[in-house]
Amino acid sequence: MREADPAERRKKRPPKPLDSARLEELALAYVARFATSAAKLRTYLRRKLRERGWSEEGEPQVEALVSRYVELGYVDDASFARMRAGGLLQRGYGARRVAQVLHADGIAEELREDVAPGEVAQRRAALALARRRRFGPFGELPDRDRREKQIAAMLRAGHGMGHVIALVDAQSIAEAEEWLAEAEEDDMP
Repeated sequence: MREADPAERRKKRPPKPLDSARLEELALAYVARFATSAAKLRTYLRRKLRERGWSEEGEPQVEALVSRYVELGYVDDASFARMRAGGLLQRGYGARRVAQVLHADGIAEELREDVAPGEVAQRRAALALARRRRFGPFGELPDRDRREKQIAAMLRAGHGMGHVIALVDAQSIAEAEEWLAEAEEDDMP
């Protein structure tokens, strides 16, 4: 008797359609593994339903499940927005880019405004990006083309033109750090 082809044995069976219990298990596993927003959880559950189907009568209660997880504190859009904005700022992204990412993550406009970085945080982020990418005084003296590329990269990262020009045209690292210190002094009560 001949054995089945190994490729045939490895073929996966199609996953079973979801029921209420399995949908809840998926949601719980997702929020346990990832910091997420309500909108991202909703999108994930709907995608799983599209992929696997629904085995029970009636429509799946995705909204009720997401609402319950918000009430239980498993999903908190405000803390997710603070965490996400802080991480992006540390990586050197500007206010505009932070707002775009939060919008894509389904964070409400009021929350996006609440976590929007202030002047000091924006300058810190711009300085971090310039230092990491060796722009302005942190790298070689740029020629015209290189300067324009540095400006374009910082603008794509979400920084305002004023911040970009201040950093790219800074003559020394001390001047760039002084630019940040000015904002920190103005921010003090």
